[in-house]
Amino acid sequence: MRFQVPFLAAFTFDSAVAAVCKPIPIDSSALLAKLSSGAYILNSTSSEFAEAAARWSSLDAPSPNLIVVPATEEDVVQTVLFANKQNVPFLATNGAHGSVISLGGLQGGIEIYLTQLSSIDIAADGTTVTVAGGVHSKNLTDALWAANKQTVTGTCECVSYLGPGLGGGHGWLQGHHGLVSDQFISLNIVLASGELVTVSEDSNPDLFWSLRGAGHNFGIVTSVTSKIYDVEYPNYAIQTVTFTGDAVEDVYSLANELWLPDGVSTQPATFNQWSYWFYEPDLDATGPVLQFYLIEEGVDAVNATVVDAFNALSPLSSVPSTGTYLDLAAWTGIDINAGPCQKTGNAYPRFPIYLTQYDPAAVRNAYELFKEMTTASGSLFTGSLFLFEGYAQAGVKAPGDDATAFAYRSDNILGAPMVAYTPDGTAALDATALNWGTQMRDALWAGANGTEGTVGDFSSLHSYVNYAYGDETQDSWYGDASWRQTKLKSLKSQYDPTGVFSFYAPIKV
Repeated sequence: MRFQVPFLAAFTFDSAVAAVCKPIPIDSSALLAKLSSGAYILNSTSSEFAEAAARWSSLDAPSPNLIVVPATEEDVVQTVLFANKQNVPFLATNGAHGSVISLGGLQGGIEIYLTQLSSIDIAADGTTVTVAGGVHSKNLTDALWAANKQTVTGTCECVSYLGPGLGGGHGWLQGHHGLVSDQFISLNIVLASGELVTVSEDSNPDLFWSLRGAGHNFGIVTSVTSKIYDVEYPNYAIQTVTFTGDAVEDVYSLANELWLPDGVSTQPATFNQWSYWFYEPDLDATGPVLQFYLIEEGVDAVNATVVDAFNALSPLSSVPSTGTYLDLAAWTGIDINAGPCQKTGNAYPRFPIYLTQYDPAAVRNAYELFKEMTTASGSLFTGSLFLFEGYAQAGVKAPGDDATAFAYRSDNILGAPMVAYTPDGTAALDATALNWGTQMRDALWAGANGTEGTVGDFSSLHSYVNYAYGDETQDSWYGDASWRQTKLKSLKSQYDPTGVFSFYAPIKV
């Protein structure tokens, strides 16, 4: 059998969300009168309210008083205009997987839940698709696959298409085509003023630049037109290789040797490598196991030379599987039915860091911290997960480092320790989780600063904004080059002078 990644058991999300909402005077009847017939509004007494407000991670989640569910782009416009006139804060949501703690700044106000904006329209010439703001990755992948098409989307099936893209967006096909945001041709966006505009390279190159990496700061994207491609390789193979913790240095040294010599990615566009750490006593009672995924496109078995090299490190198991692109999420434990797609009321803060290569000693230090956190007697963090995402990079690097607001095209590996726990209502438990996550990330950061042959300057933390905890700096999210910060601050001042879009990793001027 092939081992699956475990997650904390789910429990029912109750009406706790509604209980913490703060009463503010919002005339919902007046707002509803401005909306189309298909739109509706939920308040804290609505049976659907708690489910619509729930997020994947409950730590510092927003607490709206009203949830507007628009049926048209114009409904979003009218909601923003109304909120501005009433001086009411608002936040647009879809997949609800962002877990940055700045989201907790919305206490009261309006959530604009985009779920009804669900259209997917493939152009007659088969080169583009127009995707509404409420579409999830699986919706788009399935619709395109049925037409023998595909594009870069987030890897987890239940995340939104646009949410990851606004922060850059990694995906299985990025080795061929680049980031999710690199596929964008034009975006319909409701600005802070309530104006609906279409933004493209031709119409507004600076705003278009900012929306592809820092887009959460500039408006509500109601639809996007993106590039799509013919399916070139329908078949995929995966080799799932599981190790005990004593193999950590050998496994990541081998990964460097195969794909990251001197911190330069040589990984083929048809190949992706991922790894998880998790504690499963049935596999190893002494510590977390390391599960390494070798994923190859266009073959029925992963390259034998690569598989043999990993098998030579004496894994607990090494299991092959064959399928299609549609199997990737299930193989890696992020399909629509898996733990990461369930809203359980648990907290799942992440502590992301980009790297150019693995530093085996630093990875060992991070592993020992993860082991201590998950296996200590009485630990409340046993369901935590440590993830390394090692995608092919050629398509990401092709546009150049300054092409968009996404700052980290020169990096090759995304590390993401995730501390999972059931909140107990105390700040002390949240602080303990933060301490563990920060220590693990800092261990990797120390290695990045000290690795011989490291490419790039890691004096500041390189952090993926879509996984952000919220303690990172603005430089960390969007790059510390002075020209980047100057440009982003200038655009923020121009398009959002009062900071209404400041609940997700905000740019401060």
